[in-house]
Amino acid sequence: MNKVRKIPMRMCVVSREKLPKKELIRVVRTSDGVVIDETGKVNGRGAYVKKDLNVIEKAEKTKVLEKHLEVSIPTEIYDKLKEIINEA
Repeated sequence: MNKVRKIPMRMCVVSREKLPKKELIRVVRTSDGVVIDETGKVNGRGAYVKKDLNVIEKAEKTKVLEKHLEVSIPTEIYDKLKEIINEA
């Protein structure tokens, strides 16, 4: 009997859709500031965003990530998110 592995689902804070964790990027507020968590292991308050340029741009315009993480997010973070998506 093959055991079916459960796929971890998370919600994108921008589009509000539930997606498998692999299709999302985690942004974390740590004591050092805001970081992009590519391992999924960083301690701190995290929020997930879909790997989609439109979603990242909407997050930047509406400041939805800033509301979730309760911290202002530097433009470099959004630029890095766009880079990650373009590389994928």
